[in-house]
Amino acid sequence: MSVDISPAAAVRDRAAVRGPAAVRDRATAPTRQLDVAGLEPAALAATVDAAIACQPFVGRGDKHAADAAATEAMRRALAKAPGLGTVVIGEGEKDGAPMLYNGERVGAGGPAFDIAVDPLECTTFCAKGLPGSLATIALAEEGALLRPGPSHYMEKLVVPRTARNAIDIADPPELTAARVARALGKDVAELRVVVLDKPRHAGLIERVRRSGASVATPSDGDVAGALEALLPQGEADVLIGVGGTPEGVMTACAARALGGVMQARLAPQSDAEASALVEAGLDTERVYVLEDLVDGSAFFAATGVTGGPLLRRPRRVDGALVTESLLVSEHGVWRIESRSTPQHPEDA
Repeated sequence: MSVDISPAAAVRDRAAVRGPAAVRDRATAPTRQLDVAGLEPAALAATVDAAIACQPFVGRGDKHAADAAATEAMRRALAKAPGLGTVVIGEGEKDGAPMLYNGERVGAGGPAFDIAVDPLECTTFCAKGLPGSLATIALAEEGALLRPGPSHYMEKLVVPRTARNAIDIADPPELTAARVARALGKDVAELRVVVLDKPRHAGLIERVRRSGASVATPSDGDVAGALEALLPQGEADVLIGVGGTPEGVMTACAARALGGVMQARLAPQSDAEASALVEAGLDTERVYVLEDLVDGSAFFAATGVTGGPLLRRPRRVDGALVTESLLVSEHGVWRIESRSTPQHPEDA
């Protein structure tokens, strides 16, 4: 189906602000070379177009076809962005999937900016018709985002701003649970932790549960899990464990905007990845704090693909296709409904 959505229309449809975002100290912030807020409509158009493009593949069992459709739609939308963006990190190299490749330049020309992207987060959910799949992107000032080179996987620890001084990624999970619970004014038994349900996390999940905390174990989707910990209305307190590096960089953009806290370490999951990191001179023991991951003005946007607790999937309303998106920036948090009008009557 062919649809026409203008970035301006997406912004006009902003819903009310759902919670304040932290504003950095302008005295210590880097000099802004780009009005990142001016890129928000283009980013929203990119995630909306990607979410719509892969709808014919939902539940069809072909995650690569869905990913390809989302990627090409996002690439076309970003070609109209008011600037010149460089993809710092994308998802396709890890998955062997279609991708906006590292180093690719997009945009209509103008001020430079960084891009971290996963056009279809949770491709397997999309292929199986399960809730939780999203189209995601983060944009930042040029040079603001971590360049992780050949890193595909990253160990992450994400908590809300209230637990700012309570975490150290090197701590055992039992200590992390105890310290975060104390910082949030909770008993450990009330703590809600998100850990991806992967074989590599079997021991971690068991240890967190033995600490007394409850653990949610989605099979994929650590961006959504991190947002649940960061957003004021979220249903989690902590995200911990190893996930994709692109998702980590995008999560960092949301965490910075929300005043949250994140620490990370590169975590190769194969000998080939470990060797590539060594050759690139990257240290897997280094702890990256939030300012290492994103050091400048940035924002995160996502649009629902298959629905779920975070965002609804695209749906028909009065002949228009309605999508639901989330925009997280230093200016606030918005849930946005965009209405796309079919270009041809037969598409309605």
